[in-house]
Amino acid sequence: MNYSKQREKILDVLTNNPIHPTADELLEFLKEENSNVGLTTLYRNLNQMASAGMIKKIDGLEASAHFDHNTFEHYHFICKECGKVFDIPSSVAPSVVKNTREATGFDIISHDIVFHGVCSECKKRKEN
Repeated sequence: MNYSKQREKILDVLTNNPIHPTADELLEFLKEENSNVGLTTLYRNLNQMASAGMIKKIDGLEASAHFDHNTFEHYHFICKECGKVFDIPSSVAPSVVKNTREATGFDIISHDIVFHGVCSECKKRKEN
């Protein structure tokens, strides 16, 4: 993939906002930094970076895809109260892929595991 100043800026903003933003949220962050990246350019670059393995495109969390700069194997937790998406280390269930492969005989190429619940901040807020 060729170098692009816009792609570098998108990746920088994504890396510095580890909330797993949607494209629309990323566009707002870019506007706050006075970037002139348009929505079409943003989508094209996000899809290219995801295809190249530079970022993760997370479908299925809600209607819009979310994007994650962390490409290492990990899971996600979505808070049903505030809607934030958190990374969960894959070490919490180190054998899940191996056990699934053994139980089903499937060739697992990739996987996305998402937990849903209430984050610690929202839990504290509800208790007070």
